[in-house]
Amino acid sequence: MSEIQNQRLRFQGKTAIVTGAGSGIGKATAIRLAKEGAKVALFDKDNERTRSTEHEINQIFRGVSRSFDVDVSDPVRMEAAVNEAAEFFGGIDILFANAGINGAWAPIEEMSFEDWERIIRINLNGTFLSVKYVIPHMKKQGAGSIIITSSINGLDRFAGWGSSAYSTTKGGQVAFGKMAALELAKFKIRVNVISPGAIATNIDETTRKSDDLEEIVIPVEYPEGSQPLANGPGQPEDVADLVAFLASSESKHITGARIRIDGAEALL
Repeated sequence: MSEIQNQRLRFQGKTAIVTGAGSGIGKATAIRLAKEGAKVALFDKDNERTRSTEHEINQIFRGVSRSFDVDVSDPVRMEAAVNEAAEFFGGIDILFANAGINGAWAPIEEMSFEDWERIIRINLNGTFLSVKYVIPHMKKQGAGSIIITSSINGLDRFAGWGSSAYSTTKGGQVAFGKMAALELAKFKIRVNVISPGAIATNIDETTRKSDDLEEIVIPVEYPEGSQPLANGPGQPEDVADLVAFLASSESKHITGARIRIDGAEALL
């Protein structure tokens, strides 16, 4: 059997939920998991990007992917979507809790509570709801792998001026992931967190920077280039490789870990 055929079987018979699956890291990971045999539930807002991801996957592997119109911060929609995905595909084995926004970046005194709360709701509440509702289905399967997308911001570097809300959610995801890993270990459900640096995605479309940011910025000079390991930001496929490893049995003794994937950006 060829190496490609072996790789194709890595997730054969497994079902994955990928949140934020319409673009960027979520899309690349959904495609990667499908190529290796998984059935993939695409959780995102019902839009052209999500439907495009579904179509792209199903063109190659007919019927293994389905998109779900989901707001990860809405507990009613999340519970219904997870249950529907589990029924449609026959269970849930993998969760990639990836959906998130940058949101408003502003000095703390200028940031509105509404902007603060929206970022917390989508990034942190969305992670909690994603994990909460897959647990019963993973317990039925007797095992599972959960991967949460955090960031180097708020954990390794703090020069994202005005990103206090975003960075708070990223730090919170790590603490939540570690607590979940310990709580769920006896059920053979593993929980790991990844912390990407700059990745070439469209998340900047969700960023709204305040005109007041100049008042709090402290100038910092970096060496030429911001990712020492590469000429520019990482690619979504680089992150998909890591997620696929953490979702697979090859990482069966890894849980409660936080893995940075940033080309040494955080070391500058």
